[in-house]
Amino acid sequence: MIELVNVTKAFNGVTVLDNLSLEIERGETLVIIGMSGTGKTVTIRHMSGLLEPDYGEVLIDGVQINGASGNTIKQLRGKMGLVFQSGALINWLNVRENVALPLIERGTMKKDEVYSRVEDRLRLLQLADAADKMPAEISGGMKKRVCLARVLVREPEIILYDEPTSGLDPVMATAINVLIKKMQDDFGVTSVVVTHDMESAYFLADRIAFLYKGEIVQCDIPERIRESEHPVVRQFVRGEITGPIDVS
Repeated sequence: MIELVNVTKAFNGVTVLDNLSLEIERGETLVIIGMSGTGKTVTIRHMSGLLEPDYGEVLIDGVQINGASGNTIKQLRGKMGLVFQSGALINWLNVRENVALPLIERGTMKKDEVYSRVEDRLRLLQLADAADKMPAEISGGMKKRVCLARVLVREPEIILYDEPTSGLDPVMATAINVLIKKMQDDFGVTSVVVTHDMESAYFLADRIAFLYKGEIVQCDIPERIRESEHPVVRQFVRGEITGPIDVS
């Protein structure tokens, strides 16, 4: 469903992704882990077409997104949704209006159809009672759920999650993880999750990809990542201070 082939990206002369190749199967949940600043968010921004690689190819459902025409990019982006770390809600719209916005902008559905689907997604994510509230009136965890509802209302085939549990307490983080799992089980979406949280990674992933210095050093099922003999992966997943990763 998603394929990165020899993707290289540098900013101000500093290489962030170095000849990175990765394949993600349809319906799979792939979790990308790694130290801060290793290019995890940059990787999913290439998948969404928000960034262009300096070299290499990014294919969505077999179609190359980098270098594609505006119409092709629009069609490919129509297959996916991006759940931002911040929630990225529009402050002057209430919850219902935020969730409805993608369908209103698309302009292909009648108003009653739009709000029927919106109400369905709000109920699914236990947000019906918050529909008339403004973003400033709801918690961080609820903002993440509103962002997820806004993605799901478009019925995407792919969802990209950038640190979906960042800044949440353990209970709310677990609730968000359960929702992400439910999206795969109920809708068959292909999911890519960027996270630092190993508990989330083990719970969500079909496979985990460890990104280090711009390269995928190991990509495997959670059990093998947990027991990895790769020194960098082992140090990270165990949270050890000593090892090849410099923590000074």
